[in-house]
Amino acid sequence: MGNTIAVRIYDFLKAYPPFSLLPEDQLMAVSGGVVVQYRQPGETIFSQGEHPEAHIYVVREGAVHLLREENGTQILIDTCDEGDLFGIRPLLAEEPYAFTAVSQEESLIYAIPIASFTPLLEEFPKVAYYLATHFAAGAHQRFAKAYHGRLFLDQDHHFDNKFQLVEVQGIEQCKVPVTCQSGTLIRDAAREMSIQEVGSIIIVDEDHHPVGIVTDKDLRKHVATGKVTPEVPVDAIMSSPVRCIQPQLTVADVQMEMVQRRIHHLVITQDGTDQSPAIGVITEHDLLVVQGNNPAVLIREIKRAQTPQALVRIRERAEELLRKYIYQEVAIGFISSVITEVNDVLMARVIALCEQEMIREGQGPAPVRYCWLALGSEGRGEQLLRTDQDNCLVFEDVPTDDYPRVKEYFLALATKINTYLEACGFAYCPAEMMGRNPDWCLSLSQWKDQFTRWMTSPTPEAVMFSTIFFDYRSLYGWQALADELTEHIFNQLDHHELFLILLAKDAVQTAPPLTFFRNFVVERSGEHKDAFDIKSRAMLPLADAARLLVLQAKVGHTNNTIERFEKMAEREPANRELYEEAARAYEVFMRYRTLQGLKNQDSGRFFNPAELTKMERLHLRNSFQPINELQNLIITRFQLARIL
Repeated sequence: MGNTIAVRIYDFLKAYPPFSLLPEDQLMAVSGGVVVQYRQPGETIFSQGEHPEAHIYVVREGAVHLLREENGTQILIDTCDEGDLFGIRPLLAEEPYAFTAVSQEESLIYAIPIASFTPLLEEFPKVAYYLATHFAAGAHQRFAKAYHGRLFLDQDHHFDNKFQLVEVQGIEQCKVPVTCQSGTLIRDAAREMSIQEVGSIIIVDEDHHPVGIVTDKDLRKHVATGKVTPEVPVDAIMSSPVRCIQPQLTVADVQMEMVQRRIHHLVITQDGTDQSPAIGVITEHDLLVVQGNNPAVLIREIKRAQTPQALVRIRERAEELLRKYIYQEVAIGFISSVITEVNDVLMARVIALCEQEMIREGQGPAPVRYCWLALGSEGRGEQLLRTDQDNCLVFEDVPTDDYPRVKEYFLALATKINTYLEACGFAYCPAEMMGRNPDWCLSLSQWKDQFTRWMTSPTPEAVMFSTIFFDYRSLYGWQALADELTEHIFNQLDHHELFLILLAKDAVQTAPPLTFFRNFVVERSGEHKDAFDIKSRAMLPLADAARLLVLQAKVGHTNNTIERFEKMAEREPANRELYEEAARAYEVFMRYRTLQGLKNQDSGRFFNPAELTKMERLHLRNSFQPINELQNLIITRFQLARIL
């Protein structure tokens, strides 16, 4: 390359996404068509409502304000500085500009012709992926479509409905199923399994539709024990109905299905239901061969573990799986589902081992039914890293005379559980918000009274407790206790409007994550001086907003922040775009916190923004926008302007 203007443009663009994602020759071709523009301070580059021009723009030097005009007033939406891309409306659709772009100071702008850039979206899907996840919601459909166009040529990746890049491998070459007709004797079916050297046989009807499945485990459990004679039909021991999936699913899809259903075999049929012919079978072993470290296997090993030490080793393997998923850019929703399932099973196993230990020590089984509740991030199903514990215990109401004895038993049990969890890498809560704390080991009536007090007298401490305890989720024991508590809370909300108002006030207290000059707001002193607190500055404002909105709307059956926003998007079409953007932003924050936690071997809460790449800083900064918009919505909805 000679010393030309195009070369200098190329040298600049290659440092910034999405241009950094292009091959050298393609970026050089784009650079050759760039028009260099000088803009004076206050000069308008394009205006809101104008028809899109034939260029997109990159700031070479200086700064550009993006302004939205509302009722004759210009509102600052964003500030673009060196390397920032703006004016991408022509890539979305033939629609007017949504903002006005004005140079804040003397600026050099690179104007890139749309005609030379648009074809690259289909040829280089990572460019489409970057744009889909960094710019306006309207971009998603078009850029995702461009990415999907590549899928049929490249089966090593899958782009899910939240536009996350997922490394997968197609499962088209599944095993041809070994089948037999209903009524076949167990002896004959077992002989066929032996001849074919398979661990299962599918029972089908005359149309080859699957009606049941018999596995090696069924033969051991029912026949080898003498419970059932081999001379009876397979119908006597088969599992039915059969769980079916459609062809061409990914490893991720199949893996999650097995984890959630607690099964080890899936039958593949023509249309994914048991009303079409069986064409294949996929087993847990097949997934192991394809992927190696498998969550279904980890869960099975957890259930068999007998000591905390064994559980520690398994959880460390789960962390390696988490690391693999994160670095391969697997969809955060999938990662969260897998790790939450692993954590849930691990904690349930810990509780079961503690129950057994109580019996061995002569304290007997639980005197009444109880439920172990996870709180905070684990209660929301968002604890990807092993952070500190937040949990509590609720037990059935008992006569007053029996209460001291019952309470003593459950405190002893909870203490064992907290100790075991700490041994498994889940640190004790510094604030003692754990089941072993007598304040958080209560009967159902006491818990109802506690929540009622928080709502009746919403002191700052009560509001603080509410942000933790209102995210409870049953992990072990009698689920009906948690359900009854939830019903009580929703009933009480009708009579305590002030509580929601104060909860709303608390939800908007966090200052925006960016300074006026669009720098990250960092800690000014203390242990984490100059570090950005992604939990307090970015994640908690969204989690608090989601909790508040579903409480007001009485939307139950989910604590997960992303799912809460998705449910609110269904209930409030007028705010759908904002809620969907908030859900995507929360996914981004979860990913970055996990990346930092894995990198620094800590909770991932604090990190130095200066250590991020330009692309990472842009990604995070663009994800902050829904926080401010949600807080404004809450201020308006709960009429907070008069009390703030």
